[in-house]
Amino acid sequence: MAKERVQKTLVERVQAVAGSLTATEQKLISELMRAPRDVAIGTSSEFAARLGVHEATTSRLARKLGFASYGEFRDELRREFLKVADPAERISATLNDARAQGFLPLLVASELAALTAMTDHISDARILEAAEKLDCRRVFIYGHGNAEVLSVLMERRLRRLGIDSHPLSGNPRDLAEQMLTLSADDALLLFAFRRQPPDYERLMQVAAESRAKTVVISGTIGPSLTPNPDVLLSAPRAGMPDSFQTLTVPMAICNAVVLALAERRGPDALATLDRLGDLIAKFEN
Repeated sequence: MAKERVQKTLVERVQAVAGSLTATEQKLISELMRAPRDVAIGTSSEFAARLGVHEATTSRLARKLGFASYGEFRDELRREFLKVADPAERISATLNDARAQGFLPLLVASELAALTAMTDHISDARILEAAEKLDCRRVFIYGHGNAEVLSVLMERRLRRLGIDSHPLSGNPRDLAEQMLTLSADDALLLFAFRRQPPDYERLMQVAAESRAKTVVISGTIGPSLTPNPDVLLSAPRAGMPDSFQTLTVPMAICNAVVLALAERRGPDALATLDRLGDLIAKFEN
């Protein structure tokens, strides 16, 4: 089995049972997605101890995901995540120096670790798949809380590529009005990080009814989201245990999708950017 298929299967297994996961199991999944290498090389009891739960909980989770035993579950993790080039090893010296030097070096080291590990969770093929879904008539964008920053970023970037983009915000009535014209020719792009956003399920249901395409950019909560999107781009936002959660990783994912879209749209995207340059020159003169 190819490594990419192994990773995809693990995510699909979580998505298949996401609706039946308990709160504790959701936390275990988030911890697994945050530190898959650590879980892969450890024991069931060590995985349980990371969250202070009983060892039987990790075994039940493995069986719920379709594995005959925890050992089989761990073997699957090892095949996917225990690669020769371990980013944690590559920056270990930097981390040690950062702890002595202060906040900024420590943050930089953590961000480097998270960015380096990102390709363990998201393949280039998945980026291209997301770009294909978003290459449509209109893209509706939803980001709750801190993710609103990424919504603004993607709205501007998509518009510059000639894609009509619409941010979603406000109370439930506002969202209903903004989603009124969503159709099968459109796409819905959502951001989700620490927990499932309050309006996520309703927005996904409307997208399904309209047959619109759906793409989600998320942190470790991604595989547990329900309903499942057409394309999930999920990666941990921090490179160190209990470290400060930033938007560096999801912003890098956004930029990768934008580059893939620009490549996909080819001359049309360049023509739109040229037109933008002309308009900026007119407005600034």
